[in-house]
Amino acid sequence: MQGSTSIFYFLVLILSIIVHEVAHGLMAEQEGDPTARMLGRITLNPIKHIDIFGSIILPLMLILTSAGFIIGWAKPVPYNVNNLKNGNKSIAKVSIAGIVVNLLIAIVFGLLIRASIAFGFANQPLIEIASIIVILNIVLALFNSIPLAPLDGFRFLQAVLPPKTENFMKMIEKYSLPLLIVFILFGWKFISPLAFGIFALITGIPLTI
Repeated sequence: MQGSTSIFYFLVLILSIIVHEVAHGLMAEQEGDPTARMLGRITLNPIKHIDIFGSIILPLMLILTSAGFIIGWAKPVPYNVNNLKNGNKSIAKVSIAGIVVNLLIAIVFGLLIRASIAFGFANQPLIEIASIIVILNIVLALFNSIPLAPLDGFRFLQAVLPPKTENFMKMIEKYSLPLLIVFILFGWKFISPLAFGIFALITGIPLTI
């Protein structure tokens, strides 16, 4: 990546993971828990959300090592399950809220690409900028869907699976951290075809960035 492109990737990533966490807080509030609001986490102020390793060190390492992808996370927005009005149903909604928002961002900017091409106002800078926003939000959505703790996919499964799977989920949680590290290091080749396919489906063009 060129320097300016890398900086833009990084800034888009930071904003996207912040919006992801705010979505969790807003959904928790809608489901009856004001914890995120009380702690000042329903804000786009990056200071409230930045995780030093997940938001800064890891993304910069991936950029500097030309890893081929960028991923990261912010500090999780806290919520009190005892305040949620619909129990596990509410937990499931809170868990997937960030994923849904990332996908919606990808769709909006993907449709912008489609519209710019269809109506003849497309230009290379617009396509490149929108493409970065689309692919990063797709990757964030896919990454957070992985059923490993502490990612959203794991929390969602915990909420929707029957109680008899509790021991199995505890075993998955126990080994989640090393498995997640392995995935970050080696899993991009498995997730990239899906990410690129979704990108082409949304935008109507192959990924060129």
